[in-house]
Amino acid sequence: MFTFSPLQGALSESAASQSILELDGGIKVLVDVGWDESFDVSKLKGLEKQVPTLSLILLTHATTNHLAAFAHCCKHFPLFTRIPVYATSPVIALGRTLLQDLYASTPLAATTIPNSALNEASYSSQQIASDFLLQPPTPDEIATYFSLIHDLKYSQPHQPLGSPFSPPLNGLTITAYNSGHTLGGTIWHIQHGLESIVYAVDWNQGRENVFAGAAWLGGVGGGGAEVIEQLRKPTALVCSSRGGQKPSMAGGRAKRDEVLLEKVRSCVTKGGTVLIPIDSSARVLELAYLMEHAWRVDDSGQLKSAKLYLAGRNMHSTMRYARSMLEWMDDSIVREFEAVVDGAKGNKKTNGTSEAIKHGKDAGPFDFRHLRILDRKGQIDKALQLPNESDASGGRVILASDSSLEWGFSKQSLRYVAQDSRNMLILTEHPPLSSETRPSLARTLWTWWKARSETGASDEKGLELEISEVQKQALEGSDLSTYQQWLAQQRQLQTTLQSQGPTTLEASGDVGDDVSESSSESDDTDTEQQGKALNTATTMGQTSRKKAALTDADLGINVLLKRKGVYDFDIRNKKGRDRMFPHPVRRKRTDDYGELIRPEDFLRAEEREDGDVQDTDQAGKGDNQDNLGKKRKWDDASKSQGAGTNKRPQLKRNVSDEFETVLSEEALPDELDAVPDDAEETAVGPSKLVVTREKLAVNLQIEFVDFAGIHDKRSLHMLIPLIQPRKLILIGGGDDETTALASDCRKLFSEGAIDVYTPAVGATVDASVDTNAWVVKLAPALVKQLRWQSVRGLSIATVTGRLVAMLKDGAAGDSHHKRLKTESLPPASPSPEAEEENQKKNAQQQQQEQQQAAMAAVPEPTLDVLPSNLASATRSVAQPLHVGDLRLADLRRALQQAGHAAEFRGEGGTLLVDGSVVVRKNAAGRVDVESVGLPISSSASTAAVRIGGAGGGAGDGGTFYAVKKTIYESLAVVAGA
Repeated sequence: MFTFSPLQGALSESAASQSILELDGGIKVLVDVGWDESFDVSKLKGLEKQVPTLSLILLTHATTNHLAAFAHCCKHFPLFTRIPVYATSPVIALGRTLLQDLYASTPLAATTIPNSALNEASYSSQQIASDFLLQPPTPDEIATYFSLIHDLKYSQPHQPLGSPFSPPLNGLTITAYNSGHTLGGTIWHIQHGLESIVYAVDWNQGRENVFAGAAWLGGVGGGGAEVIEQLRKPTALVCSSRGGQKPSMAGGRAKRDEVLLEKVRSCVTKGGTVLIPIDSSARVLELAYLMEHAWRVDDSGQLKSAKLYLAGRNMHSTMRYARSMLEWMDDSIVREFEAVVDGAKGNKKTNGTSEAIKHGKDAGPFDFRHLRILDRKGQIDKALQLPNESDASGGRVILASDSSLEWGFSKQSLRYVAQDSRNMLILTEHPPLSSETRPSLARTLWTWWKARSETGASDEKGLELEISEVQKQALEGSDLSTYQQWLAQQRQLQTTLQSQGPTTLEASGDVGDDVSESSSESDDTDTEQQGKALNTATTMGQTSRKKAALTDADLGINVLLKRKGVYDFDIRNKKGRDRMFPHPVRRKRTDDYGELIRPEDFLRAEEREDGDVQDTDQAGKGDNQDNLGKKRKWDDASKSQGAGTNKRPQLKRNVSDEFETVLSEEALPDELDAVPDDAEETAVGPSKLVVTREKLAVNLQIEFVDFAGIHDKRSLHMLIPLIQPRKLILIGGGDDETTALASDCRKLFSEGAIDVYTPAVGATVDASVDTNAWVVKLAPALVKQLRWQSVRGLSIATVTGRLVAMLKDGAAGDSHHKRLKTESLPPASPSPEAEEENQKKNAQQQQQEQQQAAMAAVPEPTLDVLPSNLASATRSVAQPLHVGDLRLADLRRALQQAGHAAEFRGEGGTLLVDGSVVVRKNAAGRVDVESVGLPISSSASTAAVRIGGAGGGAGDGGTFYAVKKTIYESLAVVAGA
């Protein structure tokens, strides 16, 4: 059984992706936890209902459309963090930076509490009209959530673990394959019983500058004539229809890059500014690489005269992760990096340093020499200020997140460039429509560009754009008390649903440290004590908790920690947490590599003494009472370390000049480095959303170049017939393009050869494999003759018998026995009323006996042993079968254990044994064994043996037959008789 239900992104203009796959036995798999720029909580209601029944979660891409709601679900949905999640390591790393950038850029991502829930929790009759914000996950919490994800490699079959509340998975196997489009993007293959499901959403078959093509045709970049065996002929293919009506661009990737650079060049030569909205994790790598290398090879000087910026709050982390994951990119990126490293080594041997690298000519793929990364608002303001009259160039190109223009530095940059007609805005993706009432800024601008291209107008002049500014404001007065009442109610509900660990609502901005670090209460806590504890917790959660005057009765057992001089507490007649000493559990600080290490904890005794003396001297010289507890600046710390004889070990890495230059994260320091950090948010506790709207005149040029990196119409029409799915489910696209693609797919196949489904959001499609199964009974004599063989945990036996129809003699015999027993009773002389009642009973009994006899007369198909005269005839006709799938890696391991030298050679996975025997496996699954060596006779010969056929080899007899024997031992030879 296999049913499919899309929760988001089906027959919709919204690009968010969420799908539920339900397999046999009640196994539910959630693929993607996407969201859109509206951050509407109502779109997650369907997912919230499914959480207690989910078995595991799969993630495909590190984009907003595929995992933006992951941190929200982990923080606000009980039991969500207990569900195993699987993804590739680039999706995990880049997804972490994406969500940290998202929550740091817009308060809207925290989402608002529905007014209906606030009115229910409020004790007052006054209706609440304000948008109260939920507490957003902190960067540390986001890092913790992503550390729970299990990373997988491409083409690595894995049997996952189910959630604690999941039914047994029964051999469920998941495999990730490269999908292109993003770094680490995944096509999921799910195998369970007879169901073989391929989930492919937002893939790209073509190779790009950074990303390799999808793995449909095998190999890196998809070089091959047919689809690989693992993805061919699935029982169901779930494919996205977005881009199904998009025609292919003539000239491919090279033409696309040329068109974009030509538009940029035409704008910067006039002194204008080009704004390119991008995402902050996935497609930004493609555009950043293209721009950096275009500036490097620019001989005319038109591009080098302009300044190039990349703006994003977490862009440094994104690029650092990208430099460490080059093996996930296209082969050209790996070769480029290897050439740079080899060139750096050679230049140092001859000249002592690499002059080419210093000038940026032979820098690494993501070693930016012209592109400047900006991660603060002040840097954006300074970089986009009007150029001085002495500045001859004045041209600028800024890549800023986010592509929707609803949050991030792209929205801030739009204010600077919108009113100047020399400037240009280049959209690189088709903006989705997440809300009919209020489309995103990118969608509005794209609509203007489309209307201009259809009508042939010159420029966008005199148009106004409505921009919404979203800010947080701290709650006060009655709003604060209403929020605390709602928080207490939600915490009470979560305590009921989630009995293990602290509740997810106990964030640092809501409650005190002692509440967030305490464990769950015991089972004997009654409702009254629990409600009192919750009210106390919310009282302590005020932003001014230091000034809250709490009595000893309110504090309870926490009085031992909160009050000085209190050393005893009466626990008699106490329940719950008041019976246990409030031991605070301090959370350990961790980073991406584990627990943070303090170097001072590992100093030798003499180093510790010298360091203590030096710290004492420095403290006595200039420190005063006002500086206690304040953070030192970096310059002050370096000066303090340079003074005196500090014998503490220096932790700075000593790397060579060429590698330090190749792996540096940014260009040389400039005036933008002096810009101070952004001011922290003033509202850190409970807050509400304040939205202000303003009009912005738009006079700049709007252009569109498709850099989405998603399949087009030609790719879909070419690959879907090669994949040959039995069922095709189309999601992830609008109504028109999904319907058109479904019609085209029905035409590509013969009539009735494939079932095409186009489910809407919330609909359920039954896409189970079509099987015709009959129940056959085995005769006891036949069961005794079966010989079972074990192949990879499965027991296999061959059955040779004849199918006969046997009656259910047991049921008929019982009925006949009852009839005889009834007739043998002695006659009696009952009354007329009793005689009439007996006649009715006899009639009913006879009717039941007739029904039983009719059921017993139905023949039951049974396999019985063959008679002796037919056994010899079938033995000569039946042929032996080889059951199982031979893996060359297992064969190599078995041969090495037997003492043979076996290693893989070439790109096609060819196994070479003892230098004379070659084993290959073709796309159809057949194994070819070739032996080339010194024959027994005087002339050399070559023999090819196919498994299951008759063949011999005249080559190196010992190795050849040893390989053949090992192959047969890895398979189950099922005899024909």
